Amino acid sequence: MTPPPPPPPGPDPGADPAADPCPCPGSLVVLFGATAGALGRDLGSDETDLILLVWQVVEPRSRQVGTLHKSLVRAEAAALSTQCREASGLSADSLARAEPLDKVLQQFSQLVNGDVALLGGGPYMLCTDGQQLLRQVLHPEASRKNLVLPDTFFSFYDLRREFHMQHPSTCPARDLTVATMAQDLGLETDATEDDFGVWEVKTMVAVILDLLKESSSQLFSKPEVIKQKYETGPCSKADVVDSETVVRARGLPWQSSDQDVARFFKGLNVARGGVALCLNAQGRRNGEALIRFVDSEQRDLALQRHKHHMGVRYIEVYKATGEEFVKIAGGTSLEVARFLSREDQVILRLRGLPFSAGPMDVLGFLGPECPVTGGAEGLLFVRHPDGRPTGDAFALFACEELAQAALRRHKGMLGKRYIELFRSTAAEVQQVLNRYASGPLLPTLTAPLLPIPFPLAPGTGRDCVRLRGLPYTATIEDILSFLGEAAADIRPHGVHMVLNQQGRPSGDAFIQMTSAERALATAQRCHKKVMKERYVEVVPCSTEEMSRVLMGGTLGRSGMSPPPCKLPCLSPPTYATFQATPTLIPTETAALYPSSALLPAARVPAAPTPVAYYPGPATQLYLNYTAYYPSPPVSPTTVGYLTTPTAALASAPTSVLSQPGALVRMQGIPYTAGMKDLLSVFQAYQLPADDYTSLMPVGDPPRTVLQAPKEWVCL
Repeated sequence: MTPPPPPPPGPDPGADPAADPCPCPGSLVVLFGATAGALGRDLGSDETDLILLVWQVVEPRSRQVGTLHKSLVRAEAAALSTQCREASGLSADSLARAEPLDKVLQQFSQLVNGDVALLGGGPYMLCTDGQQLLRQVLHPEASRKNLVLPDTFFSFYDLRREFHMQHPSTCPARDLTVATMAQDLGLETDATEDDFGVWEVKTMVAVILDLLKESSSQLFSKPEVIKQKYETGPCSKADVVDSETVVRARGLPWQSSDQDVARFFKGLNVARGGVALCLNAQGRRNGEALIRFVDSEQRDLALQRHKHHMGVRYIEVYKATGEEFVKIAGGTSLEVARFLSREDQVILRLRGLPFSAGPMDVLGFLGPECPVTGGAEGLLFVRHPDGRPTGDAFALFACEELAQAALRRHKGMLGKRYIELFRSTAAEVQQVLNRYASGPLLPTLTAPLLPIPFPLAPGTGRDCVRLRGLPYTATIEDILSFLGEAAADIRPHGVHMVLNQQGRPSGDAFIQMTSAERALATAQRCHKKVMKERYVEVVPCSTEEMSRVLMGGTLGRSGMSPPPCKLPCLSPPTYATFQATPTLIPTETAALYPSSALLPAARVPAAPTPVAYYPGPATQLYLNYTAYYPSPPVSPTTVGYLTTPTAALASAPTSVLSQPGALVRMQGIPYTAGMKDLLSVFQAYQLPADDYTSLMPVGDPPRTVLQAPKEWVCL
């Protein structure tokens, strides 16, 4: 302990206490701290433990100060950074003999209460130099060590902000330091003080006493507040979210909830309903989340937690936009808004419910020991646009204890099915409902079918290049920028991204060049250039090799393997299966290409012949009607190129065969499927009303009503 300095002279005994201009309701506790790592503006950014606390009590009304206290804190990782070792003069041995954080906090409360009582003050408030000590150090470390901080650590005054409020002509508040504040006020400081942390506290006390001389009602009137609990809530698609308040966290454990994410950002104020866990194409969490904070200052502090740990996993934190947050967390359904209108509720997701299960079945499955809030009103069933159940539901519980009791029913049996239960969030409810209610089962084809100007005909000329090792976030624009001047030699519609079976980028892409010479020059110029901190291999290849890979085959150093075509009805690996007439091409689109680049007009065959058809939905996905270099958004291995049977063509009217894409073959139909089931699948398309003759069974002899065919051809 350091002996206290002589107290400054008190106020005039004859002065009127009511005339004291100080608006501060109680005492101030000037607090300084340091970690074993970075100091200053980067305090807490390296996730190192607290090693030092220095504090002193100031009574604003009497202008008296208490005893200055200094306490070391035992750190779990005793290794000190070079900056900390040089500034503090501490060693690992001295820290090993110190008290742990929980003991130091107990001593802090006892000593502060004693000093405040001695000075005759009331309730006290902490005062720090900046926000980092409490928001970035003390609260995160207490959360990691499962320590409960007293209420006094959830509100404080930022001396930099208070100083800038009284002296706005100085530099921004975030750039102020204790030394610059004392210099601007013309205060003399003790330059001989070399005890780490003591000089900072003494100077902060001198700055506070000088500020108290000014008669201002704004001084020490609005403390900074740290939220003790994350508040859930809904988000609307109409909400406008400031992009300066949103971050993206990546690498989260798949079982983490919104409360876990909020705990990772402990000390920072997350906005109400500001945690949105992202889902993948299968509706499962992908380890990412978008977090919205109350202001940009909190967002900037959150970015400093890049690669901090949640358990044994490090979490990456990046900037994000408000549009991304609204896209993930926003919703338009009134049913969802009513469901999420109940505040302070714990949400659980139930997956795998029988399609016939109703509210009473779910309530009976959960049992009376974990009642759902509002009974059946606290359940939300997820349904397809046509009203069919998906097997998913969400349930509300009034408290964490009831939710824990319900989670014990995980993989319990309801009928003949086991039910999975998970923690959920309001944003996940919105995402799941948006996924199923955003539109019809099959998108409506509103754009005309365009022929590919350069069809992928088999060939051995090496007029293509293959890019390997692309970043998964690479876009068409990134590839064009990567190629530089060589991008001018790309054929129209000549960029093909290779995606895996989950629809995610595989890191490969194929580029069709105008000639083999340009492909070779591009490979020599761009091979092993860097794109987004990754080097990319660029090697020439042939159109046939590219076509095989796009169809699901492999191309390695040992040679080329064919795609996994197990069905004899699959056409060869080529895209040259489109037929179109010039009348199908809009005038404004045809102007983009020379006449030689367009396919010739289709010829109507004299006799019915097998025709390969590109499935309608996939056609819309693969052809981009506005972009010059389209990228297929799904893997070609998921697209079937099916040859129509001769029998189906013979029975089809000539008016249908003359329209490209008017005939679709369906495989894998359940044996129990009927006409109405097939029509419901094509509800987004315009079929002749009540014309069941357009559904023709193929490949089987006549059956009874109970023996429906497995394959149908739809006209």
